[in-house]
Amino acid sequence: MAKFSKLGRDETPPAETTVDRGEGRSTALPLGLAMAAAIVWAYWPTIRSMAAEWESQPDYSHGYLVLPIALIFLWLRRDEFPRHIDAPNLWGLAVLLVVAAIRAGAGVFYLQPLDGWTLPLTIAGAVLLAGGRQVLRWSLPSIAFLWFMVPIPYSAERWLSVPLQGLASTLSTRTLVCLGQPAVAEGNTILLNDHRLFVEEACSGLRIFVGIFALAFAFVLFSRWKWWQKAMVLAAALPVAIIANVSRIVVTALLQEFASSDAAHKFSHDLAGFVMIPFAALLFWLFLIYLSRLFPEVEEISAPNLAATLVR
Repeated sequence: MAKFSKLGRDETPPAETTVDRGEGRSTALPLGLAMAAAIVWAYWPTIRSMAAEWESQPDYSHGYLVLPIALIFLWLRRDEFPRHIDAPNLWGLAVLLVVAAIRAGAGVFYLQPLDGWTLPLTIAGAVLLAGGRQVLRWSLPSIAFLWFMVPIPYSAERWLSVPLQGLASTLSTRTLVCLGQPAVAEGNTILLNDHRLFVEEACSGLRIFVGIFALAFAFVLFSRWKWWQKAMVLAAALPVAIIANVSRIVVTALLQEFASSDAAHKFSHDLAGFVMIPFAALLFWLFLIYLSRLFPEVEEISAPNLAATLVR
């Protein structure tokens, strides 16, 4: 007696929408390498401009570490790489065309800083085109992390730094008073005895905030904390940056008062940019320790399991 499947005589099984990992790599890998080379060629002037900012601005020196850290993210998540790779997705081509139009518009209207912000979008479109949605979903945290290597546009930096500049001046003055120093704030200028310390826009703490927020993003990505705890970690980036920045201004004022103006200038412009990021990272680490002890993990055991454990 003949046996028939549930599909019936004339029905055929649906076609697979994914391809095997080995077969998908034969198409995705060469395409991905070609697009990677094209992206590097297209963005090379932008990459050189960003590297110049990392070199000249100490507060942006973390830009050198962003790409290696993003690659480490991919390596740590290698076990989550999709078992099946989708066929090339043409929506990725649509993303690349939109980004190309944005870059063209930025060139026409002389919006050069916008070019760097399109780099992660271009990489996302290339990944979607070469590897499909599953590979894009797997690599998306690392791609999003690349935004931290892009310096903030000057206009946006100036607009955001004005309130932070005033806050830093006020808090630094109050800290100096608490330390027994006769400090008075006049706008963004701190009067300390016969010395005047002007809190510039570069001392607003905005750039420190970018570095600390990148560190918080990395922690949130790999921690197993609950969503509200992760939200607290992200929210703590701004207070930590403010504390670190106020510490820089206070130390500069004390050096100017008790050492010399040259020592204060050297610390503020040469050393502070490299010292404050690790110092802020230390403050952020202490906050994580406090938060972990404030909300310790508790293992829930049901009554039957508890009774069985006591019997043993």
